[in-house]
Amino acid sequence: MEFITGSVIVGLIVAAIVGVGIGVLSGMLGVGGGTIMVPAFRLGFGLPAIGATATSLFSIVFISISGCITHIRNKTCIIPVGVGAGIAGALASPVGVYLASISPAWAIMLAAGLVIAYSSYTMFKKAIALPSKKQREAAAAEAAAKAEAEAAAKAEGSEASQVAAASDQAEGIGASGDKAAAGASKVSVKEVEASRDSFRKDRLWLCLPIGLLAGVCSGYVGVGGGFIMVPMFLAFLAVPMRYASGTSLLAILILAIPGVITQMALGNVDYLVSIATIIGAVPGAVLGANLSKRVPERTLRFMFATLLLICAVVLVVNEMVL
Repeated sequence: MEFITGSVIVGLIVAAIVGVGIGVLSGMLGVGGGTIMVPAFRLGFGLPAIGATATSLFSIVFISISGCITHIRNKTCIIPVGVGAGIAGALASPVGVYLASISPAWAIMLAAGLVIAYSSYTMFKKAIALPSKKQREAAAAEAAAKAEAEAAAKAEGSEASQVAAASDQAEGIGASGDKAAAGASKVSVKEVEASRDSFRKDRLWLCLPIGLLAGVCSGYVGVGGGFIMVPMFLAFLAVPMRYASGTSLLAILILAIPGVITQMALGNVDYLVSIATIIGAVPGAVLGANLSKRVPERTLRFMFATLLLICAVVLVVNEMVL
């Protein structure tokens, strides 16, 4: 009995450590945790195929709450699109759960492997598109040279500028300058809001089929569905890139809930493993957000893409061998 209890404790500690890793990756790269949790729960903890996807989906709901709140506060989320896709996905996710419940384990893990492999491909693609360290240094040097040239060009009129500044201060024009700065700030805020609202409102109905597809995949494979929604939001709704992830996260939070409830009713969720993972993921996300300012994103994406590819291959091979 003591051995069993000790094993459980060790397993929960490992799950918390896995959660920290998931949170770090999420905070640094803005990726969902399902692509890591499904193979970790299946291969590392020996959960049955549907148990791994169910526990992953359960964890995703709680892990995504804080990120979703942050996006809404920062106004990096298009609420009508996220809610529309989320409601449609919520209707479809129990269908995905049902299909998983009647599918053989190898089919579920094969689908999960394909999803993870696709995520790896997109991660590699983004990493290649990012500038290398040499390219960043060259761009910085070019910008510095340009700034120096502009400073030299303005040097001749510096005395006149100083006289004008003194005159303005004497006449109290500094106050009006503050008002102008405030006005410029308001203009910039309006520009950001205009960018957020620049998506194709006439195509808002497309949120429904996008959400339905993401919901089925989410319920079946146990991932959030962002790998489907983000590229579709960009391609069909012209959602600006800076708002795509936050909008997808809102939809994921909504659509995953019915699927989770269905999985809980079927008894497929391992609550202890999930809660331990969630506990580790919360501080991990904070750590990842801080590390994102120090570690090159290009290197991170290459490393994570490689990890995902290995997970996909091992997951599928393990299922075929069993």
